[in-house]
Amino acid sequence: MDSKARPQILEHLQKSLTVTIYDTRWLPCSAKFVALGAYARNTGCLQVFELDGVNLKLISETEAPVRLKCGTFGASSLRERHLASGNFDGHLQIWDLEMPHRALTTASAHKGLLNCIDGCGGQFEGYGPPELATGGKDGCLRVWDIRQPHTAVAAFEPAASDQARECWAVAFGNSFNDEERCLLAGYDNGDVKMFDLRMNSVRWQANVSNGVCGVQFDRQDIEMNKFAVTCLESVFKVYDARTQHPKRGFESLTQKAQAASTLWGVKHLPQNRDVFAVCAGDGTLSLYKYCYPDQRQIKDANGKAMGVAGTVELLSEKTLSSQPIAAFDWSPDKAGLFCCAAFDQCVRVGVVTKLQNL
Repeated sequence: MDSKARPQILEHLQKSLTVTIYDTRWLPCSAKFVALGAYARNTGCLQVFELDGVNLKLISETEAPVRLKCGTFGASSLRERHLASGNFDGHLQIWDLEMPHRALTTASAHKGLLNCIDGCGGQFEGYGPPELATGGKDGCLRVWDIRQPHTAVAAFEPAASDQARECWAVAFGNSFNDEERCLLAGYDNGDVKMFDLRMNSVRWQANVSNGVCGVQFDRQDIEMNKFAVTCLESVFKVYDARTQHPKRGFESLTQKAQAASTLWGVKHLPQNRDVFAVCAGDGTLSLYKYCYPDQRQIKDANGKAMGVAGTVELLSEKTLSSQPIAAFDWSPDKAGLFCCAAFDQCVRVGVVTKLQNL
């Protein structure tokens, strides 16, 4: 791609805070985003910011009893836009941001830290029930229907407590109708597992040799196409999920990032599933494009179908902070607009330009 046509990552706004932020999420159909984290006194912080021209306004702030780790709007309708969050005591909570002084619902989800959360099915009918998935330090992965949020509707637990590996990342996918739905989970020992929620079983698993910090399908509401996995030691993998071989599973490519640090997470651009951002521990944000192979499926020696992995192209990168980018989210409404937070106690709003050239 010609250098003049390449996307550029621009920082639009930056705001210094007195709190540590662990997650940021855009409020759908708005110019607002939430920041979840902790005050120095070890209580939870839920802040709502709004873009106002060249300013970033703090429009509400709530202090929760326990530090907040992660959040999602994925299981809520566009009318309610309720936030689901996980905290350091293992609680799953649901918040009405119009009345954020107290959580609408609190459920005990995990023993210890609730590390990760994802939501699915809340915004459109025909793609399954509104559900949340949570992963914890206890090694458990649980699925919750927000219409009855006090009891998990599915649970995948280690065989024994001494075999538990901490679950660091979770993501829904393959939810293209009211029956099918899969769940990806990444663990601290490098395990990546795909659970079939219709069959309530493990569909596929692999080990990527490094702790898994982020997982994401390129789209939740389509038949599986591909998914990305980010790891410790500056490595990420992209799997072709169109074809699952009975022995080899999903074919993948492995990419060493230029940043020699942990890759904290991956987020696909909502408006283009082949473009994704990778957040690094040295404060670098990198933008990649997945390039499909000429053939996506071939036959092995026994005539069994197997997938073919593509390649990735680095489109742009920018150092936003001297500290790890711990939180990142694309705007679902404005292509290229993003919010993020690093451990320098700043939230940032940025934009990626020239996406129309891709």
